[in-house]
Amino acid sequence: MDERYIAAIDLGTSKIAVTIAQINNQDVQMLYYKETPSEGIRNSFVFNPAKVARPLKEAILEAEAELKIKIRQAVVNLPRYEVRQETACARLQRTDSESAITLEEINYLKSNAIESYPLNDPGKEVMYGVVAQSFSTDDYIHTLESDIEGMVSDSLDGNFKVFIGRKRHSDNVDRVMNLVEVALAKKFFPPEVTAKAVLTTEEMENGVALIELGAGSTSVTVYHKSILRYYSSIPFGGRTITNDIKLECGISEVLAENIKLAYGVCMPEKLQTLRDKIIQINDDESGSCKQLSVKYLSEIITSRLNEIISACLYMIQESRFADTLRNGVVITGGGAGIPNLSSLIKEMSGYNVRMGYPVHRFSYSGCSEVNQKSAVASVGMVLAAKENNWINCLSEAPLKTETVKESVPIIPETEEAVMDEEAVDNIIPSEELIEKQVSEEASVNEEIPVAEEEAVNTEETQEEKKSPEEDEGHNEEKKKTAKVKKDNIFTRITWKIAKKVGGAVNDAINAGYDSMEDE
Repeated sequence: MDERYIAAIDLGTSKIAVTIAQINNQDVQMLYYKETPSEGIRNSFVFNPAKVARPLKEAILEAEAELKIKIRQAVVNLPRYEVRQETACARLQRTDSESAITLEEINYLKSNAIESYPLNDPGKEVMYGVVAQSFSTDDYIHTLESDIEGMVSDSLDGNFKVFIGRKRHSDNVDRVMNLVEVALAKKFFPPEVTAKAVLTTEEMENGVALIELGAGSTSVTVYHKSILRYYSSIPFGGRTITNDIKLECGISEVLAENIKLAYGVCMPEKLQTLRDKIIQINDDESGSCKQLSVKYLSEIITSRLNEIISACLYMIQESRFADTLRNGVVITGGGAGIPNLSSLIKEMSGYNVRMGYPVHRFSYSGCSEVNQKSAVASVGMVLAAKENNWINCLSEAPLKTETVKESVPIIPETEEAVMDEEAVDNIIPSEELIEKQVSEEASVNEEIPVAEEEAVNTEETQEEKKSPEEDEGHNEEKKKTAKVKKDNIFTRITWKIAKKVGGAVNDAINAGYDSMEDE
C-alpha cells in the first residue's frame, strides 16, 4: 500500500491533540493538527474515561468535517507516569551452531523475555514496552542488536529493559476509544516515540538526556549508542507551576495559566527592565484589584522549576550514564516554553542544553502548530506508525468527494470500532427517539413540492374523464401508486433521521430501498 493515512491522538493532562498525516511510501505530510482542552486526565493517565471521551469525540468530529474523512482507527499514547523499569534476560540454545544468527531468532528471544518475565501482580500490571540492551554469544559479550545478526554461535543471550505500568491506566485508554467509537490501532510507549520526533541520530548515538516537561508529569529518557538506556518520571509539570501561581496570588487556575503564558519567566536575577513591571489583576465580580510584580511571579516559577530540574538531574545520575552524555540535555514538551529555562538547566547541571522541536522528517501545509514543542508526542506517534505498513486509519481519503445520486444515498463502509456491550447500548437509538424524529420530519415535509402537486392534479383530471367501468379497473392501481408514494416519502424521512442518529439503522434503510426497487 503506497498511500495511506495515520490518525494520532495525544491524551495529555491539559490538552488532547488530534493529528492526521498522509503517508506516501517514506514521505510524511501532516494534514491536520489541533489541540483541545482535556478533562479526566491527571499526571498523563486517564482516570475518568467518560470525561475524556466528551472533548475527544468533538475533536474527532471537527477533524472529520474539516478534511471530509471518516476516522475508523487511531494510534494513541500510553501514560508517562507510574512506569517503572526492570531488567530481563533470555537465552536461546541454537540447534544449528554453524548457521548465521537470523532476525527471527532475535525476535524470538525478545518474545521469550517478555513472556517469561514475572510481573508482581499480573492483574494490576502490564508491560508498556521492551527495549533490547545487548546480546552475547559464545565468543562476544555486550554486542549491539545491529551487529548480532549474521554472527555464528552455539547459544544466544539477550539483556532487555522492561517498562511496566498499571493495567488500569492502559485499560482506560481502551475504554475511551470505545466510547468515541474509534478502533485502537496501536498504543505507543511515549519515551520511544518522543525521541523519534525530537532527537537527532547523532544525539542518540553520542549520548543525550531528553527531558519532557508536560502539564501533569516530567520524564527523563536517556539514550546512548542509539539505545534507550533509562526512563523515569515524576508527577510534577507545568500545571504544578500554574497551581503555585494560583495559590500564591489567590486567583483562578485559568487566570493563573494565562498570566504564566504571558509574563512567566524564570531566573529573576536575569531580568532587566521587566522585573520592575507590575501586573494589575481586576476582579469584576467583587470590584477589587490585585497587583503582582513580574519579579515575584518569576520567583514563584523559578522555585518550582528548581525542584523539577533537580529531580531530573537526580534521575540522570541514577541512570549511570551521566558522564557519557556528550550531547547534553534536550528539553521539550508543552511546559518547556518558559523563557530562560535552558539557562537554568545549564547553570544547574553544566550540560549543553537545547530546546527540542520536532525534527524535519515530515512536511506540513496549513497546520504550522504541528511544528511546536507541545506536538512532539503526536509527531512521534505518526513517525512510529509509519513503520507499520498495515496501519491505515481512514476509510476515505481526505479532500475527495464522490458523485452521489440524489434519490439513493451512499453510505460509506466503515469498520466497526472495538466496543464493549455497554458502549454499544449507548449508541443505539431507542424506538421512542426514532418515532419522535419521524413525527418531527413528517411535520416539516407535510407540504408536497409544487412540481409533484401539479403532477397529482393532472392525474386526477385524467381520472375524471374515464368511464365508471374504467374507474373500477384502476382502483387497485391507484392504491398501489399511493402506497409507493407514501413509502417514498417515509424512506426519505427515514434517511434524514439516519444521518442524525448514526449508522444503527443503515441496514433497515438499505432494505427499504431494495423493496422499492422490487416494486
